[in-house]
Amino acid sequence: MKKGKLSPKQVAAYHRDGFIIARKFFDREEINLLRGAAHADRVLDEHSFSRDDGTGAKVRLSLWNHPGDGIYGMFARCHKLVDSVEQVLDDEAYHYHSKMIMKDAKVGGAWAWHQDYGYWYQNGVLTPNLCSVSIAVDAATKENGCLQVLKGTHQMGRIDHVLSGDQAGADMERVREAMKRYELVYCVMQPGDALFFHSNLLHASARNDSDKPRWSMICCYNAKANNPYKEAHHPCYTPLKKVADAMIKKAGARRFAEDQSNVAWLQVKKDQSARTLKKKVAA
Repeated sequence: MKKGKLSPKQVAAYHRDGFIIARKFFDREEINLLRGAAHADRVLDEHSFSRDDGTGAKVRLSLWNHPGDGIYGMFARCHKLVDSVEQVLDDEAYHYHSKMIMKDAKVGGAWAWHQDYGYWYQNGVLTPNLCSVSIAVDAATKENGCLQVLKGTHQMGRIDHVLSGDQAGADMERVREAMKRYELVYCVMQPGDALFFHSNLLHASARNDSDKPRWSMICCYNAKANNPYKEAHHPCYTPLKKVADAMIKKAGARRFAEDQSNVAWLQVKKDQSARTLKKKVAA
């Protein structure tokens, strides 16, 4: 097994349940730097876009393909995170993309039930050996729309997805049946906690009707051996240059405006997987 911060029990739980929550994965100083940078980052805000949840409410997010050299890149490239991802992938990991989910107080919409591989499949990725890590920037509670997962549903394999508003949603007939057999878990998290989850795990989140924001940064990784067979709007295998964990604090609150690297912001019109789903719905 590759070396990382996760214990053998945590790795076993990930493969059994499809997810694990690593408490206090990032310390208070690290997560405060990320929160302060993100909430004040003009460039991050300028590159944000909204996804309608099918009810008229919207979730705001920014997405970039390459980690960069700022505070966000130091999180996505630090040894303790990437090495831990490689434990569960059992392969060299590369950065598939990162995103900041901005569920603002009172207005943050829901995310439909879905699997990440439900639409990443469209990008030429042959297997679901991908891992996402959701880092709690703000506290995540039931009240502000924390992530919900159906424990063990990664074992169901990929489910067909259609559009729900602007979002890719899993076939709800399957989801309703899965709810009868698999445990629903609310992933309540404190700032600095990290949720590692499999790309076939069914997950969703409710609207944020509270007076507190719930921002989270999600770093997504693909296994080297799972390199896509065609180009899409997320990168093919690109060697990831890991950095020492101490680089997070050295970077400080270095936002995108101070980062001169090309992070390749997602251009929504080039989202081929979303366009493919639209064609399927229209057919």
